[in-house]
Amino acid sequence: MNLRPTAIRWRILAILALASFVSYVLRTNLSFAAPEMMQDLGLSEIEWGWVLAAFTAGYALFQIPGGVLGDRFGPRRVLTLIAITWAVFTFATSIVPAQESASHFLIIASLFLVRFLVGAAHAPIFPVMNASIVRWFPRGGWAMPLGLSSTALTLGGAAAAVALPVVIGEWGWRVTFLCLAPLGLLTAAIWWWYSRDNPAAHEAVNAAEIELINAARENPDDRAAEHEDGDQASWLDVLKNRDVLFLTLSYSSMNFVFYIVFNWFFYYLVEVREFSATDAGFVASAQWVAGAAGAALGGWLCDRLCRRLGMRWGCRWPIIIGMCISAVLLLVGALHPEPAIAVSAMVLLFFFNQLNEGPYWATSVAVGGKHAGAAGGVMNTGANVMGVVNALLVPFLAHAFGWTTAIASGAVFALVGVGFMLLVRADRPIE
Repeated sequence: MNLRPTAIRWRILAILALASFVSYVLRTNLSFAAPEMMQDLGLSEIEWGWVLAAFTAGYALFQIPGGVLGDRFGPRRVLTLIAITWAVFTFATSIVPAQESASHFLIIASLFLVRFLVGAAHAPIFPVMNASIVRWFPRGGWAMPLGLSSTALTLGGAAAAVALPVVIGEWGWRVTFLCLAPLGLLTAAIWWWYSRDNPAAHEAVNAAEIELINAARENPDDRAAEHEDGDQASWLDVLKNRDVLFLTLSYSSMNFVFYIVFNWFFYYLVEVREFSATDAGFVASAQWVAGAAGAALGGWLCDRLCRRLGMRWGCRWPIIIGMCISAVLLLVGALHPEPAIAVSAMVLLFFFNQLNEGPYWATSVAVGGKHAGAAGGVMNTGANVMGVVNALLVPFLAHAFGWTTAIASGAVFALVGVGFMLLVRADRPIE
């Protein structure tokens, strides 16, 4: 009798999506608190840029260690641990010293340290998610779950954009951060309860689902049912691989555009375009919702194109389309004098930016093979080094040349990213 495959992999994905959602609520909170925190703590735009750089520095430096931990100890243990630390460091942010009780240097140093630790705590989530999706989904079907996880993170940003300015305006940024901290503990508890590193070890998975997951895996060592927590990824091979290098450079270029939205869009709306905090929150939320739709479409489109065109061009085309249109929309958003048109272009920009997420991560999984966690860690390290560059370069450009130049600079990075992606071969996995 032919058994119908169970759908436990989709439940695992739902919890991973929840983790993405919570992670983005807990990491975007600072962006939406920026005007109030800068005024309350007496920080300039340049000093705030250093605080933002602290997060991305921690996030970048701990990508590879996060991938190592995920490969070595398995996604179940690692994601549980880091979600607990999200709660701890969100709480720590709420108790940063005030101007009345500490020197200016101590305030900046404390906030810099806490944000660095927040970045380090969030760093492993996507390398670990990569490793989990490789174990739970069949080859050729990775982009859709990766795209859906990106949809969840953008919805987290959208929820934060609507809710946090209102809550901060009512109760202040310290109480808001304190109330957000338990979300990390809730995520950790749900993930530990239901997830397993090996699909065959989950009591609710039947043999038909195991067979479906393993069907297209040519390498017996890569079969989900045989994947051990202690798999020793050859990190040297990953770091030396040309496709991983070009993929990292391309994804880093795309991430410069992402960090214009993540770090600066809300601040730009309030301080430059002179929106109220509430109105800016709704516009930023619309931008994140557009990103969620783009991420879902990008994952679906990539899987469909991979089946029709193969992995190489199936992964390339959504990125080429998304990055080229992003460049055009950035220029419109920066240069158009009518605020409604400029802001609409920036909202639509994020749709095309997030169209790339699933294809990029599917490429890292395809190139990395059984070292997918390692490849994802390397790719995201480079991308978030670019986040540090963004946090320092954008306020410098804004101060020296104005916000038009600062925003438009992202168009150059978008087009450079297309060039690097054309050099990546997703159909050539690391042996």
